[in-house]
Amino acid sequence: MASNYVVVDTFAGAGGLAEGFFRNGFDILSHIEMNHHAAKTLQTRTLYHALNQMGRQDIYYQYYNQKIRREEFIEEAGSLGISDSSVLNCELSDKNDNLIITRVSHQLAEAGRTNVDVMIGGPPCQAYSLIGRGRDPNRMRNDPRNTLYFHYLRFINEFKPEIFVFENVPGLISARKGEIYSDFLRKINNLGYYTRAEPCILNAQDFGVLQNRRRIIVIGWRRENGFPEPEFESFRTENTVRDLLDDLPRLIPGEGSEGPQEYREPTANTYLKESGIRDHEQSVRHHIARKHNERDREIYRIAIGKWNDERRRIRYNELPERLKTHKNEASFLDRFKVVDGDGVSHAVVAHLSKDGHYFIHPDIRQARSITVREAARIQSFPDNYLFEGPRTAQYVQIGNAVPPLMAEVIAEKIKGMLDNR
Repeated sequence: MASNYVVVDTFAGAGGLAEGFFRNGFDILSHIEMNHHAAKTLQTRTLYHALNQMGRQDIYYQYYNQKIRREEFIEEAGSLGISDSSVLNCELSDKNDNLIITRVSHQLAEAGRTNVDVMIGGPPCQAYSLIGRGRDPNRMRNDPRNTLYFHYLRFINEFKPEIFVFENVPGLISARKGEIYSDFLRKINNLGYYTRAEPCILNAQDFGVLQNRRRIIVIGWRRENGFPEPEFESFRTENTVRDLLDDLPRLIPGEGSEGPQEYREPTANTYLKESGIRDHEQSVRHHIARKHNERDREIYRIAIGKWNDERRRIRYNELPERLKTHKNEASFLDRFKVVDGDGVSHAVVAHLSKDGHYFIHPDIRQARSITVREAARIQSFPDNYLFEGPRTAQYVQIGNAVPPLMAEVIAEKIKGMLDNR
């Protein structure tokens, strides 16, 4: 289903947004990502798609199932003429931009192309998020990440894509009292692009993702193209988080494996099949539970019971005195949060890498925080998606990502716009 439309992926992360474009047949010319572990994840996924296109996914699954080492995997792909050179592991910065632009230009020439069709990406959201501003006494006003969108604009100006997709948290609209968002719109307009005046805030839940995750999506196009404004229809599923997680091995803290494990259920349910989360493979990776002390597990059981029985979050000052570890009972009372097994999850965030209390598994028998694979499923990543690096890095990659199911619909809409020029 190749479209031959060329994409440059900036601030690529682990590739959630790019995954949607891969699935719609776009050619990803470059992924630009500064984090070493995320860049390796992108390399792995890029090779997966290339091997899949050649009908040689067996090589990928040898690596997935730990039959061969990463070096052997890359070598095997290389023997078929497949390279991971599209991934540029470097930071978008004043120091690096010229070098990156030169490398992308060379890649464009090697592909026999003179233009970029689509540019995608969004700078790290911590400086714009309401949570991030709440934790910073200066409200993130002096955070250097506030101006990372300048680099996105520089690449727009350099490669002049037909369409761009810019993604971020809704907090971008109010960051620095709205001046960042207004400046972005003003500058993109000066570069000759049209975008809708009102912010377009989409919820991943409206794309079949079992997560309440709101994001601002700015889609713009060169003014001369005259595209109609894209509209997105909601298609929420009636499935729940239990449908999403129930076939995975049940774990207590410390159990599980980073390596392959057999599913608890031999066949996938309808949601897992239709969403593409689970395929024909009989093993799953990244499903190992954190270790928790018994005090935390007791708190988890109370929190799970309270949520399942009363649909109410436990507050810290409601805990028995013997389970409290500090005296502050006036602020941050929602320190423990259970994922809603009978509905959709709250938004997965990168902070999950440091604190599992906010993502407690809904099964009281397991009484633990969610695993990397469970977090990935909540984000709609397929089980065959490998995240490179240590567990903390995997959580960060997943928490920062665009859900692939959401990205797939956005990419489909972009493809339709380009097809109908």
